[in-house]
Amino acid sequence: MMTSIASRFLISCLVLLAPVSTSGAAPAWSWPIAPPHVVTEPFVAPPDPYSAGHRGVDIAASLGQPVAAAAAGVVTFSGTVVDRPLVVIRHDDGHVSSIEPVVGWVDVGSRVTRGAPIGTVGVGGHCAGGCVHFGVRLDGVYVNPMLLLGEVPPAVLLPLTAGTQARGWALR
Repeated sequence: MMTSIASRFLISCLVLLAPVSTSGAAPAWSWPIAPPHVVTEPFVAPPDPYSAGHRGVDIAASLGQPVAAAAAGVVTFSGTVVDRPLVVIRHDDGHVSSIEPVVGWVDVGSRVTRGAPIGTVGVGGHCAGGCVHFGVRLDGVYVNPMLLLGEVPPAVLLPLTAGTQARGWALR
């Protein structure tokens, strides 16, 4: 009983703290790729910090397509890691975004504004020739970029059925 109450409380807090705009105002973040915005692979949180998951979203894109900064910040990396070019930005709100494969036009230490061009879609990584991978971290933990883009539909809390236990590393 206590686990059920605690897990319901935690889930309620997470839903209430999620950034949702009801005012119709534009979110502080924007898509790094021009429309249409087709998510080819969604964010999948791992069951614990060291397990497999998909720590970002893959967005359909074409080779050479321009890529923009999703929010204002400072470029902390622009180069190649292993087999993929990428750009990393530390944003003014504390988040850190990475987008790959992107051949960067920006220098490390450069200040960028939301929507400013940062490079073009390149080749490499698991998005070879058809998408970009857009990941976002806050305090070292990956978060769903769709939350920042204002694209997460409202959550619906469902009751746990008898004999069902809440799962997830945050509840342990």
